[in-house]
Amino acid sequence: MIQIRQATIGDATALWKAEVETAQTPGRLVSRPQELTLASFEFRIRELETAGCYVVAVDDTNGLCGHALLEPMSLEALRHVFRLTVVVHPGRTGCGIGTALLTHLQDWASSNADALKIELMARATNLGAIRLYERLGFAEEGRFRDRVRLPNGDFIDDVAMAWFPPSNAG
Repeated sequence: MIQIRQATIGDATALWKAEVETAQTPGRLVSRPQELTLASFEFRIRELETAGCYVVAVDDTNGLCGHALLEPMSLEALRHVFRLTVVVHPGRTGCGIGTALLTHLQDWASSNADALKIELMARATNLGAIRLYERLGFAEEGRFRDRVRLPNGDFIDDVAMAWFPPSNAG
């Protein structure tokens, strides 16, 4: 069974390592492994304690198996827009972890008056993630052609998707 809880500073190293491993598969994350730093994970966990939401998925063995966050955009005119990041840790895809993380964050956003729009970018090649987002109410808003350059020089599209929390709709 998967439990969702707030991320803590004690989780930062495991989250960083999981993203470094995930980033080794071209097209999963935009970041390359060497661009990810432990300090950035610690900073974001601290920052989102009050400004957004950062959660982890924990399995029956008390092991972290995924993480997700909602982060408000920084400009005042865009502060109602929250950027979504979901990472299911390597070897754990297809087990409902992404669904658990995403539904938890949708519940959080629906009860947060500041969160009026949730946005994300998904690589066009990550069909499993796109299907998950669509199943949970996200709609494609646009496509950025040849936006992400892979290490081998190939390009893939980024798909812009969004969801509007129903209890916050204006």
